[in-house]
Amino acid sequence: MKKVLFIDTAHPSLQKGLEKLGFQCDYFPDFQYDDFKKIIGGYQGVIIRSKIKLDREILLQARRLEFIGRVGAGMENIDVAVAEKQGIRCLNAPEGNRSAVGEHAIGMLLMLFNNLKKGDAEVRRGLWLREENRGVEIEGKTVGIIGYGNMGGAFAAKISGFGAQVLAYDKYKTGFSDSFVKEVSLETLFEQADILSLHVPLTDETRFMVDGDFLSRFSKNIWLINTSRGKVVKTADLVSALKSGKVKGACLDVLEFEGLSFENLEAKDLPETFSELAQMQNVILSPHVAGWTHESNLKLAATIVEKVKALQQGI
Repeated sequence: MKKVLFIDTAHPSLQKGLEKLGFQCDYFPDFQYDDFKKIIGGYQGVIIRSKIKLDREILLQARRLEFIGRVGAGMENIDVAVAEKQGIRCLNAPEGNRSAVGEHAIGMLLMLFNNLKKGDAEVRRGLWLREENRGVEIEGKTVGIIGYGNMGGAFAAKISGFGAQVLAYDKYKTGFSDSFVKEVSLETLFEQADILSLHVPLTDETRFMVDGDFLSRFSKNIWLINTSRGKVVKTADLVSALKSGKVKGACLDVLEFEGLSFENLEAKDLPETFSELAQMQNVILSPHVAGWTHESNLKLAATIVEKVKALQQGI
């Protein structure tokens, strides 16, 4: 019987689905990198989220491995080039949580535009400040999206329903204009966007892509949404832009200071810029949960099962 190693937890339906496909599934909750390195050679499949990095060293021990299933979208904790060179198929599941990410991004934006965090706290203190909490509408705004894959597409479909004009730029994709979005150049996006939403993977190319110089290229003062990866945005430069008004407000589900597993902030390394960011009323923060809904938990599992099934069938 072929075996699958679960490095991280996942929805129980993922194990059940793989077992129906004929796999034995093993999970060792106390294991760390070195433990997995010792046993990975006995497995045909690996299921992972972000607990460890599947780097060259561990992948070279995975001599029988046929596939890696990433229960999520980002693949930065897998050395995909090494894996593919060894004939290992790398499967991810952006289809499973794209709707969740799109809804979360809009939820954060609505919270920011309508002063919901501030207003809620004030009412709980007995303050009833109406004019001070007058909101801003999405309708009529131009939304710029960078990265038009599953997440960018889902966000575009949802935000367009609010009466926004939606523009998108993707360096590696063309011909995607439809009833929800208009494909544009990066320069056009810089010129026209009121709201910027980031939906790019973390690569050497996108690491700290959004810095002071990048933000200064926008013709308008903008609102920023980041539900991609924290290290796409240089926090110190974002704080400076928030102070100057170049960025009117920010919705951040991800932060530069997250640990590798995304399960915590690297508290010992938090700089003063994080404290400044955390105190700003025009900043909405959430703990990397844009794609974490009860529904997406199930859909991510189902997506991986279907992709493994297709792999078995040679599709």
